[in-house]
Amino acid sequence: MSRTVKLELGINGAFITRRWEEPENWMRLTRELGYRNHEFCCDVLDPFFSGDKQYQFKTAETVRRFAEKYGVNITSAYTGVATHRFHGLSHSCPAVRHRMKQWIIEMMDLALAMGTDRVGGHWDAFSIEVLSDPARTDAAVRNLYATFRELAQVGKSKGMAGIYQEQMYIPSEIPWTLDQARDFLINTNKDNDGVPVLITVDVGHQAGQPYGAKGADLDYLEWVRRYAAVSETVHLQQTQPDGSHHWPFTEKYNKIGHIRIDAVIEAIRYSHEHFAESPLSKVMEPVETNYLTLEAIPGSTKCEDVLLQELKESAQYLRRFVPEEGLELRVE
Repeated sequence: MSRTVKLELGINGAFITRRWEEPENWMRLTRELGYRNHEFCCDVLDPFFSGDKQYQFKTAETVRRFAEKYGVNITSAYTGVATHRFHGLSHSCPAVRHRMKQWIIEMMDLALAMGTDRVGGHWDAFSIEVLSDPARTDAAVRNLYATFRELAQVGKSKGMAGIYQEQMYIPSEIPWTLDQARDFLINTNKDNDGVPVLITVDVGHQAGQPYGAKGADLDYLEWVRRYAAVSETVHLQQTQPDGSHHWPFTEKYNKIGHIRIDAVIEAIRYSHEHFAESPLSKVMEPVETNYLTLEAIPGSTKCEDVLLQELKESAQYLRRFVPEEGLELRVE
């Protein structure tokens, strides 16, 4: 049976962080730069660090109002840098794990207030002490699976539609290999009566060489081929094989980077066309839309005029492959 998959272009709001504080500017700039879909960056509005609840929900509702005004679709609320600084859901102490679960649950409420029913990112890192002990590692992995199933149930009770876990490139942040991604998706979605748990594939997160990654685990197109069908969001960045540089898609960076958007799109098509052959097809449904989301993360010293020009030029470049109205792929 054939079906249609929609490819849409979007942008992650990391470019806003510590620069603009007014919600109207967040949405206005998104649209003026050439993007209709916005993956909200939680460093811009964090449930623990951004004022009190009154401010947070007022801001979320203002985001929703200006998103509607400027014709911007909030695709998801996504972790920024803040939660990457903690062991979070994989800490050995239950109190620490509980606190990060609280962050996620509170972010679900803010996401719904701003008009999206998806949250995603990365909320955990295994410690060196745990990773040095196979038994402790195994127990921590199984606990992480259970935590995501629990969060999926909480999400369903609130009216959420999905939770994303981003694929990373170091052993402490799983999944960092292709096989770990398969195991994570199977174990979080099997016997899960909550919302689906999906993976976010980032085309620049195949840089695990210092930790011994090799072969297909270092191939960004192989990651897309295997998992785009269950990756509602695919993060785009221009980069090189030795690092996750989060460069924009400008003429300057396209000359030195190795990411090819035409190849990414063909890999997405392959993922959907061959999904029935994947073991994931027994526990998951393929997504109907892939948001190709630019995740350009500027350095603190990049001036705003240069930053905005780079993001606008990136949109113009990416529109060569994904038009304004989106791209439809017919999957047989």
